[in-house]
Amino acid sequence: MIYIELLTAFLKIGLFSFGGAYGAIPLIRDVVLTNQWMDAEMFSNLVALSESTPGPIMVNMATYVGSKQGGFPGALTATIGVVLPSFLIVLAVTILFRNFLKHKKVQAVLKGVKPCLMGVILATGVYMAVSICMESDSFAVDPAACMILLILGLVAVWYRIVRKKEFPPVALLALAAVMGCIFYS
Repeated sequence: MIYIELLTAFLKIGLFSFGGAYGAIPLIRDVVLTNQWMDAEMFSNLVALSESTPGPIMVNMATYVGSKQGGFPGALTATIGVVLPSFLIVLAVTILFRNFLKHKKVQAVLKGVKPCLMGVILATGVYMAVSICMESDSFAVDPAACMILLILGLVAVWYRIVRKKEFPPVALLALAAVMGCIFYS
């Protein structure tokens, strides 16, 4: 039954995704493609859509996949599945282990996990950049997508160097939308 599949898949994702949504994208991608709930191109679109809508990316992705597979009950099931592990872990940590996170060994484990998460997030970013710049049906390069990606990267780096701040994500999305209209119209 699809609801049980959605619940177990997203419970696993919620339980084993460290570092937030960007660390979970490869897990979600693996589950979605393995179960053939959508193809790789649709998944890339889902990531972009989930980033541009309000709310946590991982929850947005789970809700969309669940909705696509089982309507409103599927969306609710997948969302509960992805949120429940974090909720229970935070609740348990808060109640049982208030001083647990202050221990040196726990801090050492968390510091060891951080570089691993950075690698996963970097690999996801590189994968997404390559998949955006490549045509979905062949190995041809999409020059418009590469140009947009290059311009957005340069703007973000320039803004960081000149203003000493990160470029606002909403402005980055708006700029990407305008460039998409210009390059693809």
